[in-house]
Amino acid sequence: MAVEHYWAPTSLSDALEHLRGGDVTVLAGGTDLMPQTQAGRVSLERGLLNVRRVAELHRIERVDGAVRIGALCTITEIMRDPLVGEHFAMLADACDHFASDQLRNAATIGGNVCNASPAGDTLVPLLVLDAEAELASKPGARVERRRVPLADFFVGPGRTRRAPDELLCAIRLPLPPPGFVGRFFKFGTRPALDIAAISIGIGGVRDGRTLVQARVAYGAVAAVPLRARRTEAALEGAALDAATADGVAATARDEVRPIDDLRASAWYRKELVFNMTRRILHDVAEA
Repeated sequence: MAVEHYWAPTSLSDALEHLRGGDVTVLAGGTDLMPQTQAGRVSLERGLLNVRRVAELHRIERVDGAVRIGALCTITEIMRDPLVGEHFAMLADACDHFASDQLRNAATIGGNVCNASPAGDTLVPLLVLDAEAELASKPGARVERRRVPLADFFVGPGRTRRAPDELLCAIRLPLPPPGFVGRFFKFGTRPALDIAAISIGIGGVRDGRTLVQARVAYGAVAAVPLRARRTEAALEGAALDAATADGVAATARDEVRPIDDLRASAWYRKELVFNMTRRILHDVAEA
């Protein structure tokens, strides 16, 4: 289908006006949309909405005990932002392993989230950090907003709970509690440039030799980025020793649901999950 209308609004309200009724493709950085369109995996709708000029979507700011990252912030901007570096080092680390410099300068966090790839690089740390997606729509005269926990946002490969008349405005991250530690790991032939064969995020609050408020997430091991609830339960409050690392890693290997594809077999992914989860827990124990 040929694009019949193109809009490049400068305000969120105007952008949402164009989304009424659907039949519109949203364009941000274009690093996912353009290759998928050219490969025939995605068809553009009749309307093309370029949101790059909406200033509100470019901000990173501290608001009410949280950090709000605008959907149009690029991966490079997030990686270099002092607020992100101070409070969310594992997210900055994931950004540093995201594609190439050229792509990091154009790709946006909103695009990475809405693309909903099971292997999306920022999605695993965002799940560990209890992120929420902030969505906006304009069904009437006023802009309406809602927040969805990112753990509930993904419903399948390339599918989210964003309605056709909604725009992802920001990712909201609560400030971590004192004593929080987090680790991100990505495995690929070339860990930055390649799509992840697996990725792992583990976080929690150090309490002596234990980890409480444990959060564990995996990428490229299920139909959606996976918040590993059973693995979290096995880790919660357990002593950070070799026996715990082995038991938690075994739980994780049983919980993930990978497939065979060009990057790795399901068996290999499960073994990677086991071995790298154990290694990360040993690292956290020594932190």
